[in-house]
Amino acid sequence: MKDPRESLNRENMSALQVIVVIITILLNAIDGFDVLSISFAAPGIAKEWGTPQAALGIVMSMELIGMAIGSFFLGGVADRMGRRPTLLGCLMVMTAGMLLVTTATDAIQLSVWRVLVGLGIGGILACVNAVVAEFSNVKRRGMCISLMVIGYPLGGAFGGMLASHLLQTHDWRVIFYAGAVMTGVLIPAVYFLVPESVHWLVKKQPKNALEKINAGLKRMKFQPIDRLPEIDGAGEKKPASGIFSSGLFSVTLILTLAYFLHITTFYFILKWSPKIVADMGFAPSLAGRVLVWANFGGALGGCGLRLADHPDGA
Repeated sequence: MKDPRESLNRENMSALQVIVVIITILLNAIDGFDVLSISFAAPGIAKEWGTPQAALGIVMSMELIGMAIGSFFLGGVADRMGRRPTLLGCLMVMTAGMLLVTTATDAIQLSVWRVLVGLGIGGILACVNAVVAEFSNVKRRGMCISLMVIGYPLGGAFGGMLASHLLQTHDWRVIFYAGAVMTGVLIPAVYFLVPESVHWLVKKQPKNALEKINAGLKRMKFQPIDRLPEIDGAGEKKPASGIFSSGLFSVTLILTLAYFLHITTFYFILKWSPKIVADMGFAPSLAGRVLVWANFGGALGGCGLRLADHPDGA
């Protein structure tokens, strides 16, 4: 019996598969905007509340703490409960968190709601990689993953342009209202357009798995199957502790340290740039434009490296 995963891996991508990839790009883009929303709002928050620099720095780091927790725990939830419900749950948490930020009256309340937003962002970041890989075929998988990754800086760039425009006539809260609306719009998009991953259903085989697999295959214009494939256990997930084995420990340590230093520098620059520009006497709306160009640079860098690695475009 033919494994339905082979059809998805080898045959041309259907319209629905392309749509799902586009949605993953939008999911990553909204993550990029939601992460940086506090940076766009920081000058206005500091001016309205008189928040000192030290306290503002703590506030701006809160969603990063939430992202770390969400990435660590919700990635496992996506493996146990499915990609689709995890994405929907994270989007609802992010939307609620962005709305609650607008009700904050001090730095402590704001920090709590930013942690909540970070939980949703972290969960999506952990889940969306699997979604784009499982809905794309082998030939286009690398390109699809690259496009999804580039969505993150593009979200920050276009979100920065929107934030700069809105801040000309509104206070800092409008940024979070805009973020809540854009995040909320993706909830029905995921609900109606993203079926559960066939790869996940075949591997986990939950209740009514056959019916769900065939429903997904039908929507993607593939032939249904008459029974579930046998799972031989060869592709079982290995324990995470394996990365600390004697043969991989040094590689794990170097990669972790390199990524830690990179991400520390990345978020330090992006988080503080608008506040620094505002402190120099420029308007908050203009300060946000600094991040626009920084994120466009990230997107161009991602495209350039992708083309250098795969000049044929595959």
